[in-house]
Amino acid sequence: MRDFKDVKRIILKIGSSSLVDNKLKIKEDVIDKLMSSFKSLLDKNIEICLVTSGAIALGRGELGLEKKPQEMALKQACAAIGQSKLMEYYNEAAYKYGIICGQILLNHDDFQHRNRLNFLAQSLEAMLKNKVIPIINENDALAVDEIKVGDNDTLASLLVPVINADLLILFSDIDGLYDKNPKEFSDAKFINCVDRIDDEIYKMVGINSSNVGTGGMKTKLDAAIITTLAEGNMIICNSNRIIDLEKIVLGDDIGTLFKAKKHIISSREHWIIYRVKASGDILIDDGAVKALNNKKISILPKGIISVNGNFLADAVINIKDKSGNVIAKGITNYSSSEIDFIKGLKTTEFLSEKYRKKEVIHANNLVIIREDLLC
Repeated sequence: MRDFKDVKRIILKIGSSSLVDNKLKIKEDVIDKLMSSFKSLLDKNIEICLVTSGAIALGRGELGLEKKPQEMALKQACAAIGQSKLMEYYNEAAYKYGIICGQILLNHDDFQHRNRLNFLAQSLEAMLKNKVIPIINENDALAVDEIKVGDNDTLASLLVPVINADLLILFSDIDGLYDKNPKEFSDAKFINCVDRIDDEIYKMVGINSSNVGTGGMKTKLDAAIITTLAEGNMIICNSNRIIDLEKIVLGDDIGTLFKAKKHIISSREHWIIYRVKASGDILIDDGAVKALNNKKISILPKGIISVNGNFLADAVINIKDKSGNVIAKGITNYSSSEIDFIKGLKTTEFLSEKYRKKEVIHANNLVIIREDLLC
């Protein structure tokens, strides 16, 4: 048994291949099992947030498209059509068990801006406290590459710190993590628990060849890093265990558990690393790199070689060494054009009424990218 006695708030993610069959029809029995389990958990005062895939697949079915569309506009049309059908199925099943659902569609932009992120957190909090199930999906009907989260494994993990979830469960078409791809190797061994995600764990990753899914084991491992560093536990398990959801939440050894890390990084650092896409980058010299590696310091213009991208002050940017490796991320005090003007200068050479701050990035607004933070 796993020690989940303190688990009071959970996020579930269910993938397209678990919800939609090969004929692009909804698996109504799966949704019914979900809602039945939700009812039992709500009765135990456990709050639930659901991240769901399946909209584009259902939209394809409605339009009679056998293959995944390549054209962005057609993908977005499928998402719009399929999302309404998906909510129709969820609401119908929820009504049967006396459950209220609410829909929220998100893009990465909603995590970028602190005010919008706060409003999202407040909205979700109000829903959860009133025993409403938030049903969340990426807003694929409007998404373009610049604002896409990319996959719902990542989306679900990004929500963990937003609602302070204790546990994220990724339901998929796999049982969990194996030491090698079980579809290729009959002697593959199942891994019950992972304390640390490193290169050896990533070497175990196989490729998901699902017809309707967009994820894969790598995205799940990435999600595990984001989740565990936000002090949440994460489980990967097969969607055929949805009927055992209550047992999973109560601690039964089902699926692979990735254990939460305690107090590794602050919520602000987590936001900078994972929830904000860098708007640009600065290149720093060897001396600045050495000083940064020895101790987290502020980035001064003197150590900056060049600046790339167009951004305003208060943007999150990457800090790179001369080889182009990202060694840190931080919130800049100056715009890209201002940095380009003052780069390489000593403090006494640029401080003025316009350039009041000596630091381009203050140490308090900077996160050094360590190996254990990468995904």
